[in-house]
Amino acid sequence: MATSHFPTLVFLFLSFSSLAFATRCHPNDKKALLKIKKDLNNAYDFVSWDPKTDCCEWNSVECDEKTNRITGIDISNSDLKLPMPASIGDVTFLESLSFHKTNLTGQIPIAITKLTKLTFLDLRWNLLSGPVPSFLSQLKNLNYIGLSFNNFTDFREKDFYLYLSHNQLNGTIPRRLGYANFTWFDVSRNRLEGDISFLFGKNKSINTANFSRNKLQFDMSKMEFPESLRNLNLNHNKIYGSLPEGLTKVELISLNVSYNRLCGRIPVGGSLQELDYTAYFHNRCLCGAPLPDCK
Repeated sequence: MATSHFPTLVFLFLSFSSLAFATRCHPNDKKALLKIKKDLNNAYDFVSWDPKTDCCEWNSVECDEKTNRITGIDISNSDLKLPMPASIGDVTFLESLSFHKTNLTGQIPIAITKLTKLTFLDLRWNLLSGPVPSFLSQLKNLNYIGLSFNNFTDFREKDFYLYLSHNQLNGTIPRRLGYANFTWFDVSRNRLEGDISFLFGKNKSINTANFSRNKLQFDMSKMEFPESLRNLNLNHNKIYGSLPEGLTKVELISLNVSYNRLCGRIPVGGSLQELDYTAYFHNRCLCGAPLPDCK
């Protein structure tokens, strides 16, 4: 009787498949991730990061199906209370990094500049402090950064979506930021002073700007606006002058200039009369629809 080799072939196939599966995770990524886990005191968030298993199967990480490199880390809603580990810079294929609501402390490490493929960075709702480092400008592929709800005290320039609301930024916004071409700019609820009109202009691409609840003080009548502007919030500042006619030439979805020191007639045109009166109230002497007529 002929001997069947089928069971042997099946065994060899399964053994080969298991070996291939076990080695899917790139060893450099696995080493880096385990160092991150150690640097963050082996927090419970990393319980699945077992060195005996495939790191592509660990929680909170994303692994590219073609290259098997780690391209995403998302740690959210934790209570780490530790500095952001420099070892994060060793996961060199990262495209997306999020430590959202994790109570990270200290400053952003310069090692993050090793993440040259990074396009998305979310560090909102932490305890990060010090200046927003200028070395973030080295991340040339970065197109989103979220830094709101931290304790930053200063910031530097970069062309991207900028979210720095609910911090402790003070002083004036650096003039060099006027050379940047922001799409989204949110520095609301800080202690910023001075003029921000240089951030606007007909050749800019800004869509949404929120400077509310600061201490800004400048003549708004001299501002120019790009056609791309859709949302502008300047409430609770010390802005004076009148509303410029240029606001009638942009397709605004929302506008709020309440609680300032503006005067004069609200220009007629665009969507300015379609907005609720609360967008204009509590100014020194603004008048005209949707506010009462000028005397």
